[in-house]
Amino acid sequence: MNNAPQTDAEGYLFEPADWTEGWAIEKARELGVDLTEDHWVTLRFMRAFQEEHQVAPDARFVIRHLSETRGAGRNRLFELFPYGYVGQACKLAGMKRPRAWSTG
Repeated sequence: MNNAPQTDAEGYLFEPADWTEGWAIEKARELGVDLTEDHWVTLRFMRAFQEEHQVAPDARFVIRHLSETRGAGRNRLFELFPYGYVGQACKLAGMKRPRAWSTG
């Protein structure tokens, strides 16, 4: 019996509440992402924002959080997730696939 959370054809969770850090580690491995502390700071912020606001955070909020907590520059988010905020960060944070997106 497979207890892995269900994902859509693109690998996004159907139900964000099913997300675990273990799932993120496995998904990161599939995507070729080596998760660092900056990745975890980002993913945990995204999860907390989603829980509080019931929507995935726009990239500008994540960029601001990285700047305030890590002293990171604007491009740090895109260094962490070079294949895209939506395609990597949102997927790894267990967000549903956004319909439209602004990168800030």
